[in-house]
Amino acid sequence: MGTAGYVGILSAELHFPENGSLKGKRKELLSVKAQLHRRFGASVAEVDYHDLWQRSRLTMAVVRREHSAARQALADAERYLSAQEFELLACTATVMSPEDEP
Repeated sequence: MGTAGYVGILSAELHFPENGSLKGKRKELLSVKAQLHRRFGASVAEVDYHDLWQRSRLTMAVVRREHSAARQALADAERYLSAQEFELLACTATVMSPEDEP
């Protein structure tokens, strides 16, 4: 019997120094989330700092058959985020299998 695959989770804290409104932040986040989905097949949600103009925390998840593929997708997504106009303040990545014990 094979493995159940792997889930990669990336949590990224972003800073938008040029942004002056929640509307502007939402517009930027829509684009970022769409790119992460399109480029990496990721599901993405803003999970913190909803009421701050210049800050956001995104969490994204990818599912891959192999551990190395999940790890690579997270590394590529982090590289993508760090190359954008906004600042990537912090980033954490985790890869796990649904079969892992809690």
